[in-house]
Amino acid sequence: MKCPKCSVKMHKRMIDDIELDECRTCEGIWFDKDELRQVKDVSDSDLNWMDFDIWKHPEKFKASERKLDCPKCGIPMAVLNYADTEVEIDYCTECQGIWLDKGELEQIIASLEKEILSKSTNEYVKETVEEAKELLTRPESFISEWRDFKTILRFLQYRILSLQPRVHDTIVRFQHNPLNQ
Repeated sequence: MKCPKCSVKMHKRMIDDIELDECRTCEGIWFDKDELRQVKDVSDSDLNWMDFDIWKHPEKFKASERKLDCPKCGIPMAVLNYADTEVEIDYCTECQGIWLDKGELEQIIASLEKEILSKSTNEYVKETVEEAKELLTRPESFISEWRDFKTILRFLQYRILSLQPRVHDTIVRFQHNPLNQ
């Protein structure tokens, strides 16, 4: 497979057990369908519940044109700007592959980590309900959906405890001085 920017042969790069194609010249990375989600999940396990699904959250993406052709299909790719970041995702509408330029993967991970920290309690409650629904509908495997659900519950707990320090203090006191002692 050739780099869509440099037209040189790309080399295999492993992130965990995910095999990607990377250009040694421009350091761009090609993600086949669903590989970006997999890499995000192994890069930071706290991000596993945050879906990076282009069509699930179309309001976060603004489309524009670029002259890159898909290295797999050869058709022109769409350029999608992700939310308020400066990340431009080159997306193939045919094979659903994604091209990221040098440093853009790290920008996406950082953006998602920032998003986790900025969510309100109400947003975490809403996300918990959505994850509970996904446990039943299973867009991913049950184990994957269960991990997502547990992660969002943990973040909801953190958010509540950070807003209610007395609850936190009571739990800590109870753990150190149980009723039976």
